[in-house]
Amino acid sequence: MTDLRNIIESLLFVSRDSLTIDRLKTVLDLEDATPIREAIDSLSAEYEARGGGFFLREVAGGYQIRTRPEYAEWIKKLLQPGSGRLSKAAMETLAIIAYKQPVIRADVEHIRGVDSGGIIRSLMERKLIRVLGRKEIPGRPLIYATTRRFLEAFDLKDIRDLPSLREMALPGSESAEAPEEGSAGAPQTTDGEGGKNA
Repeated sequence: MTDLRNIIESLLFVSRDSLTIDRLKTVLDLEDATPIREAIDSLSAEYEARGGGFFLREVAGGYQIRTRPEYAEWIKKLLQPGSGRLSKAAMETLAIIAYKQPVIRADVEHIRGVDSGGIIRSLMERKLIRVLGRKEIPGRPLIYATTRRFLEAFDLKDIRDLPSLREMALPGSESAEAPEEGSAGAPQTTDGEGGKNA
């Protein structure tokens, strides 16, 4: 497949979500991942050498074309994201789920000290968390965990890339804010589902 590099670039450009090597192998009908990895490495090196407005990033177990953070100011002006930012309560709830997962609602509410049902629903609508199943205790409550969309939104390869609680508690460290949807380093979305920022 002589145009493999260009085909992969096109797929990365149009995909709303990060593309895994396995997904690319399926779409391209290839058995061997080596030429795909070589094409991705070549594209990444080209983007870095060019120093343009976007780059190739490994995120959420796959690859994604992203805009450079230094151009966030202009991207925000164009997209004018107003409702993309998470509230403090939503960030708090999301952090508890991210660090404690798998976790049930009662545990989240015990830590927060307030009802979190509405916020959990909102995080699910944004596809930042998902239901893993039910816990085998009385009432069989739902079990929550983060999603690939969460990894994409926070620019993480996998959940192990979350900063440790010790790092976050350092004096003088500022609390993390969710990247606004549509900002550089965060996926561009119009319906809360996507994952592409190009």
